[in-house]
Amino acid sequence: VQLQASGGGVVQAGDSLRLSCAASGGTFSTYTVAWFRQAPGKEREFIAATAVQNKRTYYDDAVKGRFTISRDNTKNTVNLQMNSLKPEDTAVYYCGVGRPIISAISRSDMYYSWGQGTLVTVSS
Repeated sequence: VQLQASGGGVVQAGDSLRLSCAASGGTFSTYTVAWFRQAPGKEREFIAATAVQNKRTYYDDAVKGRFTISRDNTKNTVNLQMNSLKPEDTAVYYCGVGRPIISAISRSDMYYSWGQGTLVTVSS
């Protein structure tokens, strides 16, 4: 399955953005889908995931309560609603698919297909 992330942009602190990850050549229905982000000079870090095996969602503490991951099965997309954005949220955001066990859901090496990334810039 090929992925394409979109929806990034330049916003001010406190604003909202909605990222979308679209799939082609397959569907999300049999995959866990996750969002990661990578800031300049830093490693890729886990943000959120929607697990296929139990239909639950998982978040990093840094975004819990501000970001929401959701599946739109009719459009074959997985969205990331980002509210109350902070300058430290500035990064390239990537979506990935895989079939990790729950305990490994935040590991980037558990995902084997990635979109090209979309840049989010939050100014103070």
